[in-house]
Amino acid sequence: MVRFIALGLGLRGDCGSVNMGQIEEARLTCLNVLTYHREVLVSRLRSLQCILDNLLASGFFCEEDVEIVQRTATKQEQVRKILELVRCKGEEACEFFIYIIYKVGDAYIDLQPWLQEINYNPSHDVALKEVVNTDPISRYCEKLRHEMSRDTCFIMSYGQAEETHLDDLYTDTQIELLNHSNESMGFVESLDQLLADQEDFSSQGETIFVTGDAGVGKSILLQKLQNLWSKKELQTDAIFFFKFRCRMFSSFKEAEQISLRDLLFKHNCYPDHDPDGEVFDYILRFPEKVIFTFDGYDEIQEDLNLINIPEVVSPEDKAHPLQLLIGLLCGKLLKGSQKVLTARTGIEIQSKVIKKKVTLRGFSPAHLKTYIDLHFKEREYRELVRVQLDASPHLCGLCSTPLFSWIVLKSFRHLHSMHDSFQLPDTCITLTDIFLMLCEVFLSHLACPAPSLLKKRTRCVSETLKRGLRSLTAFAKLALQGMERGSFLCSQEEMSACGLTEDDLPLGFLRPVSEHNTSENSATFEFLHITLQSFLAAFALVLDAEASPASILKFFTECSRKRQTSCQFLDCCIQDSSKPSERKPFTNNEHLQFTNLFLCGLLSKAHTGLMGYLVSPVLLKKKRALLKAYMSTSVKSHLRGLSYYESDDGKKTHVLPDFLWMLRCIFETGSKHIAQMTAKGITASIIKLGYCNVFSGDCTAINFVLQHRQKLLGLDMDNNNISDYGVKQLRPSFSKMTVVRLCVNHLSDSSIEVLAKELCEHKVVKVLGLYNNHITDVGARLVAQIIEECPKLRVLKIGKNKITAVGGRLLAKAIQKSTSIFDVGMWGNSIGDEGAGAFAEALIKHPSLTNLSLSANGITSAGGIKLAEALKENSVLRIFWLVQNELTDDAAPHLSELIQANTGLSHLWLINNKFTVEGIQHLSEALTDNTALKEICVKGNQLSEEEERGFEAEKRLRFH
Repeated sequence: MVRFIALGLGLRGDCGSVNMGQIEEARLTCLNVLTYHREVLVSRLRSLQCILDNLLASGFFCEEDVEIVQRTATKQEQVRKILELVRCKGEEACEFFIYIIYKVGDAYIDLQPWLQEINYNPSHDVALKEVVNTDPISRYCEKLRHEMSRDTCFIMSYGQAEETHLDDLYTDTQIELLNHSNESMGFVESLDQLLADQEDFSSQGETIFVTGDAGVGKSILLQKLQNLWSKKELQTDAIFFFKFRCRMFSSFKEAEQISLRDLLFKHNCYPDHDPDGEVFDYILRFPEKVIFTFDGYDEIQEDLNLINIPEVVSPEDKAHPLQLLIGLLCGKLLKGSQKVLTARTGIEIQSKVIKKKVTLRGFSPAHLKTYIDLHFKEREYRELVRVQLDASPHLCGLCSTPLFSWIVLKSFRHLHSMHDSFQLPDTCITLTDIFLMLCEVFLSHLACPAPSLLKKRTRCVSETLKRGLRSLTAFAKLALQGMERGSFLCSQEEMSACGLTEDDLPLGFLRPVSEHNTSENSATFEFLHITLQSFLAAFALVLDAEASPASILKFFTECSRKRQTSCQFLDCCIQDSSKPSERKPFTNNEHLQFTNLFLCGLLSKAHTGLMGYLVSPVLLKKKRALLKAYMSTSVKSHLRGLSYYESDDGKKTHVLPDFLWMLRCIFETGSKHIAQMTAKGITASIIKLGYCNVFSGDCTAINFVLQHRQKLLGLDMDNNNISDYGVKQLRPSFSKMTVVRLCVNHLSDSSIEVLAKELCEHKVVKVLGLYNNHITDVGARLVAQIIEECPKLRVLKIGKNKITAVGGRLLAKAIQKSTSIFDVGMWGNSIGDEGAGAFAEALIKHPSLTNLSLSANGITSAGGIKLAEALKENSVLRIFWLVQNELTDDAAPHLSELIQANTGLSHLWLINNKFTVEGIQHLSEALTDNTALKEICVKGNQLSEEEERGFEAEKRLRFH
């Protein structure tokens, strides 16, 4: 028999005392439970179908009983009728009724606290009975999982007829967590961590905002997330998962209105056997059980005039789908649900909407190795690819972007199987080269002889493109038309109008996307990737013999206007208001910018021979001349428009991402003349490219221009993603660099090896910034070499790396020998007391070191005492930071002696150490003998507010 606690039954006598006989009887019967908790069950029991089905299947109910219940008018009356019938059937039926609620917890979530309250434990006999979950909510959850699994288990977008299992090719990328200032907070280690409950951005936000460059893996990350949920391998309590692609919202007509229910079910799947709408009702009551993914926010292209339409706050109201999207993202609809929104870098939404913000950084070298291993099971191929990639840092840099890596590896496998002599380019391959390879692979399927006959045959790209020219022209025309109208979707009618047939579809350029069919009339298609569409649109501009040659510049002209936002309503609701921008030839409008970039590549001198097989030489010459003239004029205009300001290191300009697009286009042209003109036109002595989203593949473009610089130059590239591959590509430019700032760029000791060789050879560097990278003691030894051998080096920032006492000693010894070093930042390493002792020796009578930070280095009082004693013999140091260490009152007398020595130290920061009021008293008393110190910052030590107030008279002691 089932046992219950008496309190759960509410059995009390007239005087409030518990009747022991009633307790004993209650412990033995489930019938009493249903009797005494009848109203609880009537008020909380909502889903009746599963209960009726199982009572009928078990034989406790007959068809007539079910009909009696179903004829009852209201839901609550139906519950009362079920309870009445069950009690009539006896104790066993009553126990089975409770057991159904116990077994199907998702359906009866409201009654789970009640089961705990009555301390329900099923008996052995009832546990042997089968309960079939026919609840509409549970059924719908399983249906969602089944369809999600079917839709996500293959990587459908890559390849022609073949399908690749997601698990066979998916490789993690670097997922970096960002704060409000877009500063790194470390890396997310798993997708479970991505969905973790902690609010890293805003306590009010509900949206996990995922940003990243084109092709970096945003969509595939969502697909992996969806696939894990479908297999119940994602650590989440969510039982519903609705996926949307934002470009879908551009398919709706301006006047079209739908309900939230239709948005969820029509574009995912409908619930079966749910006449009472229990599924939607459950979603409304428990939104925390729902996950949404919205892929590609930047791809919403409609310019709808919806500013004056009220926002949607009721889930029952019909509205335009974009309003529903905004309602969900803002938490006006289904508040409490989890939302994951992706967008390309540069797209911003209001901080109050964001719960967590991450950016995808592409493949690390380890990730790339894993990806190669998944692509090539044969050891011979793996080794061959690695050797060829290692020979080209630029190609490795490009391959850190998963899309470009996939194209390169797919092209290698296909072309190597057809041509024995095929090798990956070992020169500076461009993005245009990569997408030309992809077109070659796709078009090689047209009337292609058997592979065995192609062996030993010389590869001829022009022959392949000529053979597929009809198809290529048609795909290019379709791509251009989409770009012109701002659409990433195309219908079968539009394809036919461009000359495409059913035979062209298997080539791989397009894929069907049934989820975007809002009209029911015809199939909808999209290009393999939006960047491929940009490439083909550029191809169309080159191939078109009917339009004016000047038409090739149409997207340059478009990008010179003020950047248009996706949708006025979206801007109004969640997008940060953008500042007015001047007319510039290289503003950030990415899909059009890529079209311009590929146009530069296709019309470059390097591809003149190839394009001459496809376009009239006369027309090609005209278009090349037009582009070159436009580029020259635009570059001059852009450089004249740069803002310059004076700094301690000289004339400086802080460029924006549009400057980077300009450099990318110049590199694609391959024009030495334009590169030289650009280098000459940069009149600043320091270029600041911080926070410009520079990735490793861009460094060749930067070097392509800067290597032509005649004068010395400083380059500040802090807070980007250039990695070791980027440093290797910048190697030729280091000979002219006086300022090398590469903070927060994911550099390892490999980068420092390159820097040491170049900087020590040319000896012109004055500032070296390496803060927040992955430098170890091995790299510290190389940095020490730079300090010793570069006589002009004044500033070194190498904090927040992985330097221990070993590296600390090496750096300190080098600093001790330097007569030029002025400012050293070591915040956030682990040099400890041993490293502090080495720095103490370096400080004794040092001739030039004025600023020093040894904050957050695990230094205790022992190390602090050594530093204090050494500084008594130093008259140069002015600013000294020991923030966030382990100094206690033991160090206070020695620091007091330093203060009394009046050496000239003006700023001493001891924030977040372990001084008590006694230690601070020592410092306060010593200040009476000091005239140089302007402040001693002691905030965050072990003093109470009252104790801090005791030092108010000494203004130079700062507690706040």
